[in-house]
Amino acid sequence: MRRRWLLAVAVSLTGLLTLTACASGEGAETGETADAKVEVYSWWSGLGEADGLNAMRAIFERDNPGQKFVDAAVAGGSGDQARALLASKLQANQPPDTFQGHAGAELQGYIKAGKLEPLNFLYDELKLAEVFPEQLIEQITVQGKIYSVPVNIHRSNMLWFNPAVLREAGVSGAPATIPAFVADLKKVKAAGKIPLSIGPQWTVVHLLESVLLGSLGPEAYNRLWSAQADWTSPAVTRALTDFQTILSYAGEPVADWQPAAKQVADGQAAFNIMGDWAYGYFHNPPGGGLGKVSKTDFGWAPAPGTDGTFMWLSDSFTLPKGAPNRDGAVAWLKVAASKEGQDAFNPLKGSIPARKDADKALYQDYLEWDLAEWANSKLAGSIQHGVVANDDWRVAINEAVGLFQQEPDVAKLQEALADAAKNSGQ
Repeated sequence: MRRRWLLAVAVSLTGLLTLTACASGEGAETGETADAKVEVYSWWSGLGEADGLNAMRAIFERDNPGQKFVDAAVAGGSGDQARALLASKLQANQPPDTFQGHAGAELQGYIKAGKLEPLNFLYDELKLAEVFPEQLIEQITVQGKIYSVPVNIHRSNMLWFNPAVLREAGVSGAPATIPAFVADLKKVKAAGKIPLSIGPQWTVVHLLESVLLGSLGPEAYNRLWSAQADWTSPAVTRALTDFQTILSYAGEPVADWQPAAKQVADGQAAFNIMGDWAYGYFHNPPGGGLGKVSKTDFGWAPAPGTDGTFMWLSDSFTLPKGAPNRDGAVAWLKVAASKEGQDAFNPLKGSIPARKDADKALYQDYLEWDLAEWANSKLAGSIQHGVVANDDWRVAINEAVGLFQQEPDVAKLQEALADAAKNSGQ
């Protein structure tokens, strides 16, 4: 994937150099010129997510024959690596034509730095305020301006499990509470299997957000991101103690979320807490997933203690200021916003559409259940996936959790999280 990224950058830089040599890139008459290349920057490189991206790409290429799609995906779930590389590109004033970002607080840094164009013109042209949920529009509006096009809605607080492993351990089903979860983890460990699979550090932050929500409840969890936040409270101490206990049953960290999920699918591990993109990975046929059968090879439930609350996030695309091919980027954003694009993308990705008018017949099994949950649940925003914490705050939380993995001291973790909130500038 590093070679793939370097190739994408090389193609983009070649296009920029060619454009500089021309009198004006905006007057290109044919699709042969370098400015017809559209560099789409994302972290969708794994099974399921890459298939969804390719489905949208096919629509884009069909509708825009004069534009050449350049896939600049950077490997790594949650986008930590992609965002680090993106920051260096934006600092050097060499933006891609469009880049993926999580809707919500994650984009605030780019907006404050003046790196993004507002997209109100596109929302007006496509009448997107009529087809996106009102609460989603509210989350992505900053002082009356909108800077991203949401492609989907994901649910972060999902528990995935292997039914056969649970039966072998004497566990009757998915635990509904955190105390029941801890008891089940203990049973699985006694049966000789990995109780809980995890990946790199970001997946542990992902675990933390579900434990905080399950222990505190949605109202107290949501207050953590408000002016009324108290990260030093006894309730947060109890939640972090729950996190310490649960993490003590985790197996050795693996390379990314897919191998951690695969441990569950293969019967090596009992549980994994991961977003619902895992459904696409479990369910899609080989070549795009693991080809597993839901409710037989794998099962799902809300993360313990979180039933009735939808911890949401949304993948979106932006229009950077100075995009080398602005017209091509806008054409891509129109595909990402469209009913056809979202219905092509989301069933493969394992997510539900941001639009309210999607073809519900395409969303079966887990996704049908998820659509109903989105419509009828309380909402809470994800930490790791950009809804409630800006990038600086999220990085500070990641650092605190990384130190906690090395030295599991609840008091130090709580102090670090309280300091991160105080210094967030949000």
